[in-house]
Amino acid sequence: MIDRKPFYDAIRRDLFGGVLNQKQVDGIEAILNEWDRRKLTDLRYLAYMLATAYHEVDKTMQPIREYGGEAYFHRMYDITGARPGVARHLGNLYAGDGARFHGRGLVQLTGRKNYERMTAHVARPLFGVDLEKDPDEAMKLPIAVAIMFEGMLDAESSFGDFTGLALDDFFNATKDDPIGARKIINGTDKDELIAEYHRLFLGALEGAT
Repeated sequence: MIDRKPFYDAIRRDLFGGVLNQKQVDGIEAILNEWDRRKLTDLRYLAYMLATAYHEVDKTMQPIREYGGEAYFHRMYDITGARPGVARHLGNLYAGDGARFHGRGLVQLTGRKNYERMTAHVARPLFGVDLEKDPDEAMKLPIAVAIMFEGMLDAESSFGDFTGLALDDFFNATKDDPIGARKIINGTDKDELIAEYHRLFLGALEGAT
């Protein structure tokens, strides 16, 4: 179990500029509680999930919407927008899907295909909700946390994944690659920066166990 006081003391100092608000604590607690519930042991996994959420939601530790408006989402993700190939890859096959299935959550779940997948394997069995019918359900903290865990933990399981890669591809008995782990979510975008966040979260976790 993680001793919360030294953990929060460390991340407050090293990652949050000396101050943590209640919403940030609530988000972090939801992630730590899910970690404990699953009885996982490799702290590198937890540190990388915390680092990813920290980056993706701009340090709020709460689910957010992808930055941009309807015109931007149409251009980027809609079958009638500027990138129909990307839209097809995301399963956005109908006009309006680009805006409807824009990024939401702790890891910016994007595209009809991913909302459908996470409905089948997370949202419906655990929470009784359909993300295709109501994409905004992905903004609820417990659902967002569950989506992040399932998407990042095990790409070979029956659960949905984001890119076909998982944490155990980068953190295992012979590999420790927090830079490469960015490929689980978004290629190489900000990979070194998130690896540094991972290092700080990992130090805080190791000092609290």
